[in-house]
Amino acid sequence: MNIYLVGFMGTGKTSSGVILAQKLGKTFLEMDTEIERRQKKKISVIFAQDGEPYFRRLETDLLKELALEDELVVSCGGGAVCNEENLRLLKSSGMVVNLSVSAEIACQRTKNTCARPLLNVPDPLKAASELLAKRQPFYSQAHFNIDTESKSPEAVADEIIVRLSLKK
Repeated sequence: MNIYLVGFMGTGKTSSGVILAQKLGKTFLEMDTEIERRQKKKISVIFAQDGEPYFRRLETDLLKELALEDELVVSCGGGAVCNEENLRLLKSSGMVVNLSVSAEIACQRTKNTCARPLLNVPDPLKAASELLAKRQPFYSQAHFNIDTESKSPEAVADEIIVRLSLKK
């Protein structure tokens, strides 16, 4: 069974996912990193040169491949779940765990990186709040939600393991 970590940027999907994969003996994959590897360019460059719709198609294509795999922990891009086809692929091939934080915390956690093209705007908090509100209906369709605001990545991974063991 795959475990897909979804949620807004800065929720700890990658840091918690690495720990979770180690604890469960699964392979970890970070979708944005995999897309960058395959495209041989950064996500911000893909957005700038090819546009967001092209990037979203790359996400869907990758998810189609990952849905055929097993025993993965996948850190999904923040917007990957905001597409009905992607959501179906995720839910049909594994457990979907939404990690959540407030827009303020997301901005604090991501403020020192330029790798967040959707927040590279004059008012990142306003952009994050609007984007989070728009994506929330999709995030809420996960099998379960974990608020990561005051938790370490290790604590998040442990909580996922506990929640998954209750789901069996």
